[in-house]
Amino acid sequence: MEKAIKYWYAMSDPAILEVLGNFIQQTRLQQNKTQQQVAAAAGINRSTMVQVENGGGGTLLSFIQILRALEQLQLFQSFEIRQQLSPLQLAKIDQKKRQRASNKKAAGIEKPKSDW
Repeated sequence: MEKAIKYWYAMSDPAILEVLGNFIQQTRLQQNKTQQQVAAAAGINRSTMVQVENGGGGTLLSFIQILRALEQLQLFQSFEIRQQLSPLQLAKIDQKKRQRASNKKAAGIEKPKSDW
């Protein structure tokens, strides 16, 4: 695993774009879809599709649209931030939650005195 991480850091940005483009192209071909079909489903121009597949970049939005059209959005699961809290930590957080509103007098709001 550590070797794979070093491999990605050793790659240049254009080389990473080429790997991403190759992934999109191979996924598209495995699904037996044309560039035009995927581009239409993604809501982008075919020229953008060609550019992304050739490693020429594109926008992050285009990349997401293409992955959605290819039903590959699960790739973004590794970007999710998950906090794992112990049951004790969850109990402490629950104790700190407010249970009711504060008293108006306690908040510094006093009623005017009556003349009676």
